Amino acid sequence: MSNSYFKFKHFTVYQDKCAMKVGTDGVLLGAWASISGVNSILDIGTGTGLISLMLSQRSNHSLPIDAIDIDKDAVVQAQENISQAGFLNISCNSVSLAEYEQNTSKKYDLIISNPPYFISSLLSPDKQRTMARHTESLPVDDLFRLSASLLDTGGRLALIFPYQDKDLLLSLAQKSGLFTVRVTNVRSTMASRYKRVLMEFSNIESMVVENELTIEMERHVYTSGFKEMLKDFYLKF
Repeated sequence: MSNSYFKFKHFTVYQDKCAMKVGTDGVLLGAWASISGVNSILDIGTGTGLISLMLSQRSNHSLPIDAIDIDKDAVVQAQENISQAGFLNISCNSVSLAEYEQNTSKKYDLIISNPPYFISSLLSPDKQRTMARHTESLPVDDLFRLSASLLDTGGRLALIFPYQDKDLLLSLAQKSGLFTVRVTNVRSTMASRYKRVLMEFSNIESMVVENELTIEMERHVYTSGFKEMLKDFYLKF
């Protein structure tokens, strides 16, 4: 995925101006997040605009999507991708989450984010310290706290993170008054350990639905679950 663009069935994502390239994490989150009953979406750290484009396609371009990113170059890239796709329901702006939360009266049914969080095991033995960093701009506890204030009643926050940080995320969500409602543990193959976790949180408590997803049966041989999830996006498997 090191090309200057990545072509999907209904849009192309150019990524030459953006540090955050198209990757499996973003694609999984964009396909996995529930949009049932959703009337408004906020995409935090939109990068190339990938997730907003995916959610726009999934909703038949009917849902208003606000996409924000602190990186001005990323916003330029996302705006270009959105314009070329012709998806008129997406608005993209360069602003921090803290500034956005302070200056908007909007409430959202879905807030979604795949920001470039560092993987804690590679950086520091102090997990709390490492998880407090997001490219030195957005602590994870702030992501939860500010997102919680922007959610409408019954709204959901959807995230993807390294699996090793799952318990810490559960704790931070609880501190922000959010309940875990949906979890998918992701591994590359049946023989491998879980690598990522997809999580949805809500300000209304409900029964937690938890399952797992395996991406490949063997190298470049994808599972039926993975193919079903991404059949509307990938040109081929």
